[in-house]
Amino acid sequence: MSDEPGSTGDEAAPAAAPRRAHHRSSARLAAVQALFQVAERGIDAQAVVDEFRSHRLSDADVGEGQPDLSNADRRHFAAIVLGASIRAAEIDALIDAVLPSDWPRHRLDPVVRAILRAACFELLARDDVPSRAVLDEYVALARAFSGGADLGFVNANLDALARRVRPQDFAPGHADAASG
Repeated sequence: MSDEPGSTGDEAAPAAAPRRAHHRSSARLAAVQALFQVAERGIDAQAVVDEFRSHRLSDADVGEGQPDLSNADRRHFAAIVLGASIRAAEIDALIDAVLPSDWPRHRLDPVVRAILRAACFELLARDDVPSRAVLDEYVALARAFSGGADLGFVNANLDALARRVRPQDFAPGHADAASG
């Protein structure tokens, strides 16, 4: 409920969805960074989640040129990092299945690999997040991380992953199918 005189409280409802989406966008950014650390430094996923929660997801640790992740949805962040780590073999098999045969997973830029893993986890485990939202969010992250260099590659492979994991979302007559 709003404290504004004459308010019914209904005004707050539409604002909640964009705010939640922004918090989830920040969570995805943090999750890609965390998954990068897990893979490249061999650090335990829970330890990375704990470190992010203690430092990087607080506004106290925002350094020069670093994004402010203090508004990140901490639960969504942890779900992506821990879920992608627990289901790593399944996720990597799905990624391998969509990659071009001349470009195996080990040849991917580590950030691109983290993006694909995080997105694949959301496609597998988060039915509440539309496929198109997952695709849009992670393509935007690829654009931010690589300056667009890997954008077409990421977009094509994310689309192939989404169609493999959630084929129903791309069937004629489905709401997502109309936009893609």
